Amino acid sequence: MPINITMPALSPTMEEGNLSKWLVKEGDKVSPGDVIAEIETDKATMEVEAVDEGTVAKLVVPAGTEGVKVNALIAILAGEGEDAGAAAKGDGGAAPKAEAAKAEAPKAEAPKPAAAAAPAPAKAEPAPAANGHAGGERTFASPLARRIAKDAGVDVSAVTGTGPHGRVVKADVEAAIAGGGAKTAPAAKAPAGAPAAAPAAAAKPMSDDQVLKLFAEGSYELVPHDNMRKTIARRLVEAKSTIPHFYLTLDCELDALLALRTQINAAAPMKKTEKGEVPAYKLSVNDMVIKAMAMALMAVPDANASWTDSAMVKHKHADVGVAVSIPGGLITPIIRHADEKTLSTISNEMKDLASRARGRKLKPEEYQGGTTAVSNLGMFGIKDFAAVINPPHATILAVGAGEERAVVKNGEIKIATVMSVTLSTDHRAVDGALGAELLGAFKRMIENPMGMLV
Repeated sequence: MPINITMPALSPTMEEGNLSKWLVKEGDKVSPGDVIAEIETDKATMEVEAVDEGTVAKLVVPAGTEGVKVNALIAILAGEGEDAGAAAKGDGGAAPKAEAAKAEAPKAEAPKPAAAAAPAPAKAEPAPAANGHAGGERTFASPLARRIAKDAGVDVSAVTGTGPHGRVVKADVEAAIAGGGAKTAPAAKAPAGAPAAAPAAAAKPMSDDQVLKLFAEGSYELVPHDNMRKTIARRLVEAKSTIPHFYLTLDCELDALLALRTQINAAAPMKKTEKGEVPAYKLSVNDMVIKAMAMALMAVPDANASWTDSAMVKHKHADVGVAVSIPGGLITPIIRHADEKTLSTISNEMKDLASRARGRKLKPEEYQGGTTAVSNLGMFGIKDFAAVINPPHATILAVGAGEERAVVKNGEIKIATVMSVTLSTDHRAVDGALGAELLGAFKRMIENPMGMLV
């Protein structure tokens, strides 16, 4: 019997990915554990291993295909003793091909929502809804699809779902909006008429065509968004539209920290490498900022939290995400249990994570989750800025450049190296006074850095 290979979910939030490369061809024999393909998610390129033994009968989705949905058929294996040609002609390989590419399935299904929304009296009858669920039953849709549908005045239960098990995903809602169907009034399940147009128009941003009409033809080029850029855009919109941000700024004097850093680096033992002997570690200011933020969260445990609608999530350790710029966007690898690690361990771990992040080789568990984050633009000379909170975090620390400034000490003007930091805080989880307490604890660690060594 043919064995179907489907698009794997490489992270809990993954809905689709790009099939970058096949590492096998039709006719090849594979065994469990053999690497057969490379899949590009929003933040990394990951290898996919075979879980069954057999012969590759058909590669359903060609290499380079974008927007392949999770659980879509991508290849067929012929089992032992089975004819590969017969397996390739099986029923499993034909239908999902159109579902593999992101653009194809929504276009084919776009006209259906309008027809499905027409019979208003269906509420009392068990007739199937457009997404395959019986009337009155729950409509399965991703949170993003529900939000887009709500903003556009679209009845999500009348949208045809092309995701796994008929689930309505973002592309389905966008197709329904583009087709002009499945509109609903602000009240529930009203006929698709004039009242539905007002909320949709109020919430809808400018279309691509409207934007491009503002610029002279030939004065620009279009660079398609990759998965990373799309994910960054989606999460930033989510963060700014759902999290009530507020901001706290403090100045920290760095002279004691810089002196300690110099002493620690000078005391680093040498180790042998392929390039010769090198120091076992070399601390940066950012390494010490990570440690200070982790210890501040331990000193103010109520601020080491995440918000959910049902409960406050109180974290037992400080897992600090660190924003790393990579080609096409940024990623936030996480130093787990940073409160328990030495400065040298944090430094070496951060260098390894940053290097693999730039090569898009991080595993999902290395950049998902965390309890807070640090974003440092000091190396670019930025004095201060406010960062956007990365859910599910309740805080993020924006770090500016250390610079010599005139400060008043005991009535006299002195020169000190000063760094401005701004804490962005989710007001649902961390109130103003609590945020100020956290930032004060961070300042104490930075200005009395010996405390990070004990």
